[in-house]
Amino acid sequence: MDAMLNIAVRAARQAGRIAVRSYERGVDLRVNEKGRNDYVSEVDRACEAAIINELRGKFPNHAILAEESGSSKGRDGGDEFQWIIDPLDGTTNYLHGFPQWSISIGLRYRGLMDQAVVYDPLREELFTASRGSGAMLNDRRIRVSDRRGLTGALIGTGIPFRDQSHLTTYLSMMAAMIRDTAGIRRPGSAALDFAYVAAGRLDGFWELGLSPWDFAAGALLVAEAGGTVTDLAGGDRFFETCNLVAGGLKVHQAMIERLKPFRSAELAA
Repeated sequence: MDAMLNIAVRAARQAGRIAVRSYERGVDLRVNEKGRNDYVSEVDRACEAAIINELRGKFPNHAILAEESGSSKGRDGGDEFQWIIDPLDGTTNYLHGFPQWSISIGLRYRGLMDQAVVYDPLREELFTASRGSGAMLNDRRIRVSDRRGLTGALIGTGIPFRDQSHLTTYLSMMAAMIRDTAGIRRPGSAALDFAYVAAGRLDGFWELGLSPWDFAAGALLVAEAGGTVTDLAGGDRFFETCNLVAGGLKVHQAMIERLKPFRSAELAA
């Protein structure tokens, strides 16, 4: 395991312990509304601080992009290495006691995702990937499903909850996508959704209007598990558009084809 990945795993586990302590106690948390239906708790901030402290201690020259504290360059002003952090992906689930949330840490090197950690501390499931070395769940290698199309496929998504101006279009997408499938799932933690695609639990996933910290680690997991991750048009601009489609090759192709009538949403979202 790459030394950088080891440090990211350690940071994720530290954040996981912080989050689980408050979650299991069911304590009342200080919560602020960042925007419409978009919340941040003191646990988000504590988890992020723990992660950044671990990473800064080992890699002071690396840049960081974190959900709560934003973007910062390394001590030497460089950004060749950039850590992308979601300290608590699925905050709304967490605050409601709904057990689907995770910690996501990715490392981008010269514009390419290089390391990935998505950690579910409640289930003790640690998803990791290093570029060119495959994807793992705890101690076993994982692969995307080998389903050959949408028939019988289980597809994940995320329904817009902040900006709902394109909700009608999104619901039309869901109506189109659900045909012939085994169903659509919206669990509420995009990082885990990508991890589940990588592990073959979901056959595919799509969502519009994500943020880099929602998908950076997860996208590498899917790619290293043999899957495909693109923007809505099937290209590689998803870090720019923040609209993503992921899955095994055949399912991904079928999803892209099914979403063709809605590509105008790529520009509008």
